[in-house]
Amino acid sequence: MIRLLGKMRQQAPGWPEYLADRAVRVQHPLLKDFFAAGCPDSATPISDVPMAALDIETTGLDPRRHAIVSVGVVPFSLARIPLRERRYWVLKPARVLTEQSVTLHRITHTEVENAPDLAEILPELLELLKGRVTVVHYRHIERPFLDSGIEARLGEGIRFPMIDTMSLEARLHRQSLWARFRRWLGRPPISIRLHNSRERYGLPAYQGHHALVDALATAELLQAQVASHYAPETPVSELWS
Repeated sequence: MIRLLGKMRQQAPGWPEYLADRAVRVQHPLLKDFFAAGCPDSATPISDVPMAALDIETTGLDPRRHAIVSVGVVPFSLARIPLRERRYWVLKPARVLTEQSVTLHRITHTEVENAPDLAEILPELLELLKGRVTVVHYRHIERPFLDSGIEARLGEGIRFPMIDTMSLEARLHRQSLWARFRRWLGRPPISIRLHNSRERYGLPAYQGHHALVDALATAELLQAQVASHYAPETPVSELWS
């Protein structure tokens, strides 16, 4: 069932072609360099794909009203996670921190007072991500917040392929025939949150809502998902969105 769903997803528009087209069209040098680096071919086995786990923490859920407050990146492959290459930034958000945000992320007003703006870290951030496939847990946070934040600073937005570990869990536990049968029985849906997903694979519990820790947790989760449900030669197009 998993491989069948993956083959169906191969009909989606090609990411390599999209990035090549954007490289021609964008004006800002940072974005032109990022898009020109491209991404692996759609048929590349996941075992050969360079990846970077990304997590961002925000002051809320709406990119029109809220802002990025921290970013964590962990470059990795299916075989290893070189932690020496990790990067973490606390950022000064464009909007005032709320009490709820401080409680959730434990990033205080004092920490962000002299923190850099997103614009200051973009050269290093984009250098880490370019040419790799980005891995996140719930792309509907990372993708719109990055796009909105970068467009506000560079005048042009950004979009690139992502492997969403939450989406991979949803294929198993929300969209499968077994999941539908559970709903028919009136059973509550299985949680696909990062902590609960890791628990199913026997991965250790980490403290959540820290961008660097969650990026590492996401990298480890993808490794476990591929080991359990896919094969090393699985084309990356079966996994990315």
